[in-house]
Amino acid sequence: MNKYFRLFLILLISGSPILAQAQDIVFTEASSLTLTGKLMNTPNPYHRVDTVQFKGFTKTENSQVRMSSGIGVAFRTNSPSISVVTKFGEVGFPSNTGGFSARGYDLYIKKDGKWLWAGSKAPSGKTADDPALNNPITIVDNMDGTMKECLMYFPLFSEEYSIKIGVKEGSTLEALPNPFRYRIGIFGSSFTHGTSTSRAGMTYPANFTRDTGLQLLSLGCSGNSKLQDYFANVLAAADVDAFIFDSFSNPSLEQISERLFPFIEKVQAAHPGKPLIFQRTIYRENRNFNNGSNDFESSRIALADSLMKIACKKYKDVYYIHPSATAKDHETTQDGIHPSDQGYQLWAESIEKPVMKILRKYGIK
Repeated sequence: MNKYFRLFLILLISGSPILAQAQDIVFTEASSLTLTGKLMNTPNPYHRVDTVQFKGFTKTENSQVRMSSGIGVAFRTNSPSISVVTKFGEVGFPSNTGGFSARGYDLYIKKDGKWLWAGSKAPSGKTADDPALNNPITIVDNMDGTMKECLMYFPLFSEEYSIKIGVKEGSTLEALPNPFRYRIGIFGSSFTHGTSTSRAGMTYPANFTRDTGLQLLSLGCSGNSKLQDYFANVLAAADVDAFIFDSFSNPSLEQISERLFPFIEKVQAAHPGKPLIFQRTIYRENRNFNNGSNDFESSRIALADSLMKIACKKYKDVYYIHPSATAKDHETTQDGIHPSDQGYQLWAESIEKPVMKILRKYGIK
């Protein structure tokens, strides 16, 4: 008997996990369900910006806007397990962000009216060309057979060509109506992108969205939220009800001075009568003993404060709020610059009241 045929029979008789997985799990492309957190339509549904249509990005920025940070999928299923299989484009392995955030998935399931964490996992691949990245992964298993509303966040620092959701054969998998209301664009730095989070659902825009029910559409670009004109072009084309900006964490003093007012004017011209809410940059713990960092951050905040005081008077519908990601004991940083998960939760909590108060003026509640 041919040795390969004998091996096949052994696997078949023994109930090989490989064969069982192929037979028992049915995969569906996530884009056929309900995508959340997406700023605009793109040819690749897991990109955030169409880089063929919009030009001007640096090589790094071009890569970043093709990452799926902030995007998720909402669906309903009664499957006892939920799996994912991915075909990656570029894959991120940052040193200051967890693998579950950078190239993994984060699942929440609604319980008693609230989103409750259900599972997180990343493919086991160790390098961008590791075939293991393409293997199916199980996010949660051994659940009861009741119908559940699910929200799964996509990787923050990777690009995907295909994301398929797997459920047990015979189970229901269907699109869930978007669980969040309105469309609020948020453009920002590595803070908004989610650097130093342990899971993809722990960014402050994701926390804010789950807590308030208002949908934030994230365009966080690590190190590259500098009030650029070409990013203003993207935001001008977006279909939104309001904007929030984390725009003073990356730019130099010169860039803030030169770009702020033209940036406001371009976005406002495309979205008249809609609120533009700017955030002061947060306190960075690397200022504690580094005098150079403290001096620069103090200068940047002072400049932003002074210019935003003028902007709020000069332009209607422009606002300035002060977030905080700092606990009383100052133990909410990951690397001296970026907050920990707790810090990002504090950030979301700190802006909830002022943002909601502003948005209510525009009937957004």
